[in-house]
Amino acid sequence: MTHVIFDLLHILDEAGIDQPVTGTVISERLGISRTAVWKYVNLLREVGYVIDASAKTGYTLKKRTWLLLPYEVKRHLRTKVIGQEMHHFGEVPSTNALARQMMHEVGDEVQPGTVLIAEQQTGGLGRMNRVWMSPEGGIWATIVVMPKLHVDQTFLIMTAASISLTRAIRHEFELSALIQWPNDVFIGDKKVAGTTLELSADADIIRYCLVGIGVDVNVSVEKVMPNLSQYVTSLSDELGHEVNRAQFFAVFLKEFERRYQMILKGETEPLFREWRSLSRTLHRRVRVRTIRESFEGEALDVDEHGALLIHKDNGEVERVIAGDCYLI
Repeated sequence: MTHVIFDLLHILDEAGIDQPVTGTVISERLGISRTAVWKYVNLLREVGYVIDASAKTGYTLKKRTWLLLPYEVKRHLRTKVIGQEMHHFGEVPSTNALARQMMHEVGDEVQPGTVLIAEQQTGGLGRMNRVWMSPEGGIWATIVVMPKLHVDQTFLIMTAASISLTRAIRHEFELSALIQWPNDVFIGDKKVAGTTLELSADADIIRYCLVGIGVDVNVSVEKVMPNLSQYVTSLSDELGHEVNRAQFFAVFLKEFERRYQMILKGETEPLFREWRSLSRTLHRRVRVRTIRESFEGEALDVDEHGALLIHKDNGEVERVIAGDCYLI
């Protein structure tokens, strides 16, 4: 959609919901014909905006779109880098796959902090290439960052994303969200969100990271994925009503930018302290399943590389780099 369309929408926004603006005023401010105004209004209607038209009073914005358009997110966005460039898609296989393709084809032209958003994913993947259900009503996005860090610091990026999701949920909705190692966000005993991370590196230095974000926001888990309702929840299911996805996503992006800047400045210890304070895994009895083995013990801590330290029942301390961790 062209910038003229959103310039028109901005004029209607300035007037406010239910406040009309004449076609003449819009035409003069945008430097386009009245016919073009009508055309652009119809394009806005096609993406979900409810706009009344009257020969006497002009155009009136009655209701905003439910789509997670960049314009809607940026109305609430308070960042300097993250999300300043956004691309919106309807149904796609995966925002991570699109971001990977974008970096391969025009990587030098990609602005750091670029965000790709999809209304629905048909081939979303979580950790270890597991299928990630991504129905309409959620937030399915990828953030492209270029931190120029050593690959050993990769976990810090995912830590920042997990903390930021958790904080955004707690701040916006007063829900007691917690992080389950390594990258899932839970409310009670049910998963509500998660992150993934892909990277490309030159030798040992990160060229870019693709931070995948998935949140069940306005999703009826019982209707969309009833077989998972014992393990998965959504923000709307927890609250009993739908929420403003654009506003929530903007809050998350601000939270993420703040912690990402901490990483770039080397302020990592405060980040780990915050992660520990929000963990539902530490100091709990857990069952861990890796590619090689399965065992039980107490989750003690995470080290500087994000590995989970488990005090096993045989007395040994195991360092788990990758695997599944379940509370028992």
